[in-house]
Amino acid sequence: MSGADASPGYRVAVRALCEFTARRGDLDHRFTPAPSAREGIEGHARVTARRGEGYEAELPLVGHREGLTVAGRADGFDPAANRLEEIKTHRGSLARMADNQRALHWAQVEVYGALLCAERGLSRLILALVYLDIASGRETVLTREATAAELEAVFARHCRDFLAWAEQEAGHRRRRDAALAGLAFPHAAFRPGQRQLAEDAYRAAATGRCLLVEAPTGIGKTLGALYPTLAAMPRQGLDRLAFLTMKTPGRRLALDALAALGAAEDEARLPLRVLELVARDKACEHPDRACHGEACPLAEGFYDRLPAARRAAVARGWLDRASLREVALDHRICPYYLGQELARWCDVLVGDVNHYFDASALIHGLARADGTRLGLLVDEAHNLVERARGMYSAELDQRRLNRLRQAAPPALSRPLGRLARRWQALLREADERDWQALDAVPRGLLGALQQAVSAVTDYLGEHPAGGEAALQEFLFEALAFTRLAEAFGEHSLCELRRPGRGRAVLALRNLVPADFLAPRFATAHSAVLFSATLSPPAYHRDLLGLPGDSVARRVAAPFAAEQLEVRLRTDISTRLRDREASLAPIVAELADQYRRRPGHYLAFFSSFAYLEAALARLREAWPAIPVRAQHRGMDESEREAFLAGFDPGGAGIAFAVLGGAFAEGIDLPGERLVGAFVATLGLPPFDPLNEALKARLQARFGRGDDYAYRVPGMIKVVQAAGRVIRGPEDRGVVVLMDDRFARRENRALLPDWWRLDA
Repeated sequence: MSGADASPGYRVAVRALCEFTARRGDLDHRFTPAPSAREGIEGHARVTARRGEGYEAELPLVGHREGLTVAGRADGFDPAANRLEEIKTHRGSLARMADNQRALHWAQVEVYGALLCAERGLSRLILALVYLDIASGRETVLTREATAAELEAVFARHCRDFLAWAEQEAGHRRRRDAALAGLAFPHAAFRPGQRQLAEDAYRAAATGRCLLVEAPTGIGKTLGALYPTLAAMPRQGLDRLAFLTMKTPGRRLALDALAALGAAEDEARLPLRVLELVARDKACEHPDRACHGEACPLAEGFYDRLPAARRAAVARGWLDRASLREVALDHRICPYYLGQELARWCDVLVGDVNHYFDASALIHGLARADGTRLGLLVDEAHNLVERARGMYSAELDQRRLNRLRQAAPPALSRPLGRLARRWQALLREADERDWQALDAVPRGLLGALQQAVSAVTDYLGEHPAGGEAALQEFLFEALAFTRLAEAFGEHSLCELRRPGRGRAVLALRNLVPADFLAPRFATAHSAVLFSATLSPPAYHRDLLGLPGDSVARRVAAPFAAEQLEVRLRTDISTRLRDREASLAPIVAELADQYRRRPGHYLAFFSSFAYLEAALARLREAWPAIPVRAQHRGMDESEREAFLAGFDPGGAGIAFAVLGGAFAEGIDLPGERLVGAFVATLGLPPFDPLNEALKARLQARFGRGDDYAYRVPGMIKVVQAAGRVIRGPEDRGVVVLMDDRFARRENRALLPDWWRLDA
């Protein structure tokens, strides 16, 4: 829904109107896997194709009642039968559909019926809910007959129930836009480089384009992107702004910047609704209980208490994780699902990139459903390629299937057994290499998997309190795999790994996320992607599917070359075959630098094995130098303790893995970090998967080696080195150790303000 129009004339979609006014009772999220968007579209097409001549599909309808403009597309109308249809796709038994969901469906077809009767002068109408089982293709049809007068009364009631909210929303929009039109920068002056970023970001919002900005750490990128985009909202008619981050600390930075702009809670705060979106497992108050009214007290009566909670939340305006939780618990409803509801009514959404770019992303779904004019800001955007590849990849594990078969109930023995036999057939037909790329997704196994999905879905629907966590986990994975299999193409690879007997893994690996992300960028009005490492721009444009008119900018670093000593040790090879020989010169370099200038250092290596070998050698040769190291599987408290060790006035060398938790996104200004060593070129391993990736990228973009190896490797190097200089007063040293740093093509990817000393 767009809030751009003041009442009268406030516009709302039929679905949004009904979701607001028609739901009652419990929240019920017992496991009911819904069809994918593609399955839903195909299901609608299957139903309409069965109808006779003269059937009208996707019928646009609009009406004006109670100061509202209500519009939408009815799924289908059969003039001969005088029957209006609302088509829904489903999996498994309809008996497990929640009552509030069925009530929503009836409300939608009733509103469409009222609009149709008014438009065509009909006196009565048959209303039909058509439920298509996507597995069997069977239709279940529920019908009612209603007069135009009855439908008009129902429609008028929905409009009255919504009108007060619509008037409130229109008033909020006017106040918000007036405040943003006069929004002041919160500091006396911009930092060096920050004004250029702000001007470019404003221009992107004004022209509705996508902007790639490479800007160095320390200029205030978060505020430099947020401030101009907020200022552009009233002038460009933006309904909503989404600030998307890769990690939790990025969300905190965005919220801090919004607080600096005046959006946080106080009497004189900016009339701007800010919502922090949190993952379900982090927001759940009762993780040991099922998500429905019979099990969870925060799900019971959720929709009955939602209106009051919604009013309280929008009145509060500042809804970070703690504030949202407080409002939800005050009204005894689930914080996570209150946040999902409020995403429609807030101006700025701060959350993980998954909330927009994932296949079932909330923010993208809202933008598509209600025509939101959306501005996107993506922080640490150099990570989006790999994050998106993960979003559009899935795998099946033979061992997990075998364990599931052993513990599964008898009702599932046949479909799971059929799937296991298909696994065995696939392994017999394939060769015995440890890794291979298949030409296509194995159809026999995919068919057995789809049958297993249907059987497990039905079983979980019939046993909602059965506590079958392993079955649900299998079902999530299987559904993800089958949905990606439907979209399989040159953007992805089907791989079969055989690390040992009975341990095979079949995976769909996304190689080029552009094909999935391009529609996401097209949906947004504008997008600003920013990071300290976005070179070369063509790499990100190609792999992210950015629009053809996207603009790339590089903000000049505000640092002087004298602040950072950069040394190259091109006499050292860190290749796998040379690892043992490299340890002595690497350790000598670390010790020499530490003795010249004691302080805190980070030393980055390509793997834990390499790290541990160098650490042992340094301890043996220089036991007086304080050392500590990152280890595998560190939890959040261990990571915080590791960072706390960089205390001002202290000294030592901390060993870490390049590309890991301490190679980017951490801030250690001043004496907390005086130098970094990078003992690798950062290249991904030369394994069969990466070689297949290289071949695919070469065929599509003509840049296979660059896009598969060199660019992602050097991004990691620059990110790690970027931990050293964080502000205008910092001084430090970076030592890059690998003979390949002597190559021109690798040096070209290093920051242009560095002065390289061989």
